[in-house]
Amino acid sequence: MIKPISGFSKLNKLEKIEWLIKNSFSSNNNVKNILQQYSNDDAKLQKLHDEFAENTLTNFYLPFAVAPNFLINNKQYTIPMVTEESSVIAAASKAAKFWLDKGGFKAKVISTTKIGQVHFIYKGDFQTLNEYFEIIKPKLFSDVISLTTNMSKRGGGVKDIQLVNLNDQIENYFQLKATFDTQDAMGANFINSCLEQFSKTLKGNYEDSSRIEIIMSILSNYVPDCIVKAEVSCNIEELKDRSIINPMVFAENFVRAVNIAQVDKYRAVTHNKGIMNGIDAVVIATGNDFRAVESGAHAYASKSGSYRSLTRAYVKNNIFNFSIEVPLALGTVGGLTKLHPLANLALEMLENPNARDLMKITAVAGLAQNFAAIKSLITTGIQHGHMKMHLINMLNKLEASDKEKEKAINHFKTNTVSHLNVDVFINKLRTND
Repeated sequence: MIKPISGFSKLNKLEKIEWLIKNSFSSNNNVKNILQQYSNDDAKLQKLHDEFAENTLTNFYLPFAVAPNFLINNKQYTIPMVTEESSVIAAASKAAKFWLDKGGFKAKVISTTKIGQVHFIYKGDFQTLNEYFEIIKPKLFSDVISLTTNMSKRGGGVKDIQLVNLNDQIENYFQLKATFDTQDAMGANFINSCLEQFSKTLKGNYEDSSRIEIIMSILSNYVPDCIVKAEVSCNIEELKDRSIINPMVFAENFVRAVNIAQVDKYRAVTHNKGIMNGIDAVVIATGNDFRAVESGAHAYASKSGSYRSLTRAYVKNNIFNFSIEVPLALGTVGGLTKLHPLANLALEMLENPNARDLMKITAVAGLAQNFAAIKSLITTGIQHGHMKMHLINMLNKLEASDKEKEKAINHFKTNTVSHLNVDVFINKLRTND
């Protein structure tokens, strides 16, 4: 049993590793070597990484890749993506190339408003509270001027504050619900700082402050008014390629597949997971918060009361249309966007976009990923390409040599890829040798 430890964070890195080996591993074989193998040789860079989180022991690397040939609003992009799932980059790249000569992707930002709330208990008459709110509202704005001045100069800041009565759901429960525009910053720290000042102003200026009990002041990662739309469209006949023999049948089945994800939540969850394969990969590559984006996207998929697809598809007047609307609270300044060298490089690769342009690029990556997945599902089947992409992982797990890999890749061009089949093939090669 692991013994509790006090002051672990105050130990140096080597002491942390030694304690971990002693208390969490039955054998210390190679543990230290593995941890040290992934530490950066550049001491300055490693120190930067160490300070991203507490109790850092080493770095956990994920592939930093690119998907070329994205035409977005008539501008060409190579999109940086960070993911460990082998088929994601290939699928995105294929979708980008498919739409390249069909006008590419169109994207627009619909709105950029974000939400923050002061949650509080008020023991008293609502009418009295409402009258107090109307009096104090100008002061709520004025008390955060020191925080909002620079943001306001760029066109952002606090846009509105409302008093929300939720007493019918939780006794004596109310909110200050504030809307923000944070421009090129994701804005979490800015929003939270403003909210904490709102709570002080709200309570501190009430004649009997004991009637107001502040529960918490925090932004919301549900951003249904920070929306971007991306879409592709073309004449039905233009859909034809090697895997699409009959474009009309393909279009009809594609629309059906998307509609199934509108009515069946089991399909919708996997459908949207595929979308997030593309979105998350760009969000991580650019130093943004993929957890916030994930939670907000899935909440938005449930806004009707049922969990549904984030994409839509239809055919009208012989035109195939496929689109996505998704909430994306992203930033291109602050956080890790400039601090992490690769995130900074990713943004430079995208020609240093502002937050609105990054929203468009990211939404397109999600739409491309979903297009590629559905195209595979209704034509060759998802496993045909997916398992071939996993072949290298299987071969690496079996510690195959370069020569064995070459033979296996040729063999499985025309044979079914599975863990068993790959294992049998490699063992047969080794037995014959």
